[in-house]
Amino acid sequence: MKNVFVLVCMAAVMASLCSCAVTRRLASPADISGEWNIVEVNGTTVVPAPGQVFPYIGFSQEDSRLYGNSGCNRMMGSYRYSSENGELELGQIGSTRMMCEDMTLEKNVLSVLERVRKCVRLEDGSLALCASSAKYPLLVLQKREPMTLNELGGRWTVAEAGGHTIPTGMEKQPYLEIDVIQKKVHGTGGCNVLNGGFQTEEGQPQSIAFPTVVSTMMACPDLEVEGFVTKALNDTRSFGRTDSGDVAFYDESGAQVLLLVR
Repeated sequence: MKNVFVLVCMAAVMASLCSCAVTRRLASPADISGEWNIVEVNGTTVVPAPGQVFPYIGFSQEDSRLYGNSGCNRMMGSYRYSSENGELELGQIGSTRMMCEDMTLEKNVLSVLERVRKCVRLEDGSLALCASSAKYPLLVLQKREPMTLNELGGRWTVAEAGGHTIPTGMEKQPYLEIDVIQKKVHGTGGCNVLNGGFQTEEGQPQSIAFPTVVSTMMACPDLEVEGFVTKALNDTRSFGRTDSGDVAFYDESGAQVLLLVR
């Protein structure tokens, strides 16, 4: 009798922890809005390779847009969610076509997404995406925290500016050194030295602008790269973490104008 009781209790615990069909908390549209790291695929914990970040998926509640990164390529599509029954309908998902050294994780993520039919909110605040009748989650998602201002501190090499890739091996490689305490920036655009400060907007944690950056006036044979960098700084209004873990600056429309790498 005692053994039967133990088995019943274990079954109840497993059902409450693992079942997608049996849940007490359906997510609201606001609950799933935002960006989520994909931390588990088909019961297997995702372990990013050195230098990589978690694949992630984003849900934009305003326009029902789905976006993210499946492990190598960016993905995009649409979704529809019903908070009455937890049904999650994903539209056809498109993606970029870069080749990476190991495509296994990406293939698994995209394959699983095709089977997603439901979304539930787990007790720890994470999300479980499930098939229509499966007991176990196909994907487990944890909230992807936005990049903070403190993470901008330090020296960054400018890899792209204004949509142009910055050539490596320049005599003065463009870089920015950001002091988040003093709200100052120092660096070079490829020829002249840049110095100045930056501003942020209260209540907008990822806002940043560089209205007071000035440069020396040296003449160099080729100032084209410097022009790209200084214009991009003038246009910058916000920052964020890229899919690869680097830093991007964006203009007022949300278009990327600068890419910074450590």
